[in-house]
Amino acid sequence: MSASDLRILDFLFEAASLKRTPRTGYQFLGRGHENVAEHSFGVVMIAFVLGRLSEGADSEKLLKLALFHDLAEARTGDLNYVNKRYVNSLETKAVSDAIIGLPFAEELAALRAEWDEGRSLEARLAGDADQLDMMLELRRLAVHGWRQAEDWLFYAEKRLQTAAAKNLARELARADPDHWWFERKEELWINPHPPEEAVT
Repeated sequence: MSASDLRILDFLFEAASLKRTPRTGYQFLGRGHENVAEHSFGVVMIAFVLGRLSEGADSEKLLKLALFHDLAEARTGDLNYVNKRYVNSLETKAVSDAIIGLPFAEELAALRAEWDEGRSLEARLAGDADQLDMMLELRRLAVHGWRQAEDWLFYAEKRLQTAAAKNLARELARADPDHWWFERKEELWINPHPPEEAVT
C-alpha cells in the first residue's frame, strides 16, 4: 500500500468517526438524538434542494460545503450553543490537521475558508441547510408533543439568510412531518396493497 493510499484511508476512517460523534444540543432539548454524520446527510439533501431553488448557485460547490461543513467535529466533537460560549474549539486548525498530506487538501482547505467567511451564495445556502436540517427535526418533535422544540424553532429561523431557506421555513411552521407517509390513512392502513398488487 502506498503512503498516499494509507493517508486517504486514514482520512476516510476519520470522516467515518462522525457516525459515532453525537450532536450535543439534544441534552438541553431533553429529547431526540443524532450523530454528526446523520446531520451531515440531512444538510446535503437540503443543500441540494436549496441549490435548485436559488438562481446562480454553484450546486457542486454547495454540496461539497454541506458535506464537509462538520468535518472538524471528528477531532473537536460537537459543541452546542452553550458550550461555544466557554470553549474555543479551533475548528479551522482541526480541519487543517485532518487534511495534511491529502492529494485534495487544497480543495478542502478552500471549502473550509469559504464556509468560515460565510459570504458567498453557496456558503450562505449551506449554512441555511445546516439550520433547516435541525429545524425539520424540531418540527417533528414539536408535532409529536415536545413543546420546547417550538421555542428552538423560533430562534433557528432567525438565523436563516437566503430567500429560498426562509420560504421553506415559513411552510415548515405549518407542515405535518407525517404527511408524506400517512396522507391516505384509510387506503394505506385498511388495505395496504393497491389492487394491482393485491394477493389473491
